[in-house]
Amino acid sequence: MIVALIIACEIGFWVLLAAGLAFRYLLRMPRTGLALLLCEPVLEVVLLVATAWDLKNGAEPDWTHGLAALYIGYTVGHGHRTVKWLDGHAAHRLDGRPLIRPPRYGPARARHETKVWLGTLIAAAVATALLQLAIWYVGDPSRVTSLESWRSTAWRAAGIHGLITLTYWLWPKKAPRDGAGAEPGAADRERVGR
Repeated sequence: MIVALIIACEIGFWVLLAAGLAFRYLLRMPRTGLALLLCEPVLEVVLLVATAWDLKNGAEPDWTHGLAALYIGYTVGHGHRTVKWLDGHAAHRLDGRPLIRPPRYGPARARHETKVWLGTLIAAAVATALLQLAIWYVGDPSRVTSLESWRSTAWRAAGIHGLITLTYWLWPKKAPRDGAGAEPGAADRERVGR
């Protein structure tokens, strides 16, 4: 049941996102589009409640409950950034606004990657907190080993992402000397209000 609900929440995320962007840019109804985009956290609340309900009704804690915690953590850590990124692309394609890309070179790229990694740290922390709450909720140490293993999975992913982020600081990519592929300047970023 939990896997089906995770899949339904993921599909719901993309449906709400597409509908919200369509209302904002195609139908020129930005408030309705924003309302649809703001409904997305409701999906995670539904998943959280359903997972707790499943455990309360005596379900054996297994990988599906751990996956639900990681999914919710990912949405908290990276959901806003994903929506903002897609909104920027929709504004570019459908409304003619300039496309703002992340920096590609040097310390600016390293700072950007560090911000993305902080989202992964938030995701791991949220998942760990939810898993710990589930472990306390079940209250039987012999039944929660799968939940405990998901905590280490979350932090292993955050650690790997952290090592990748560190490479951007240690070996920053240099901009081409001939100016090809140059990034938009600060004036371009200020023009679009970011």
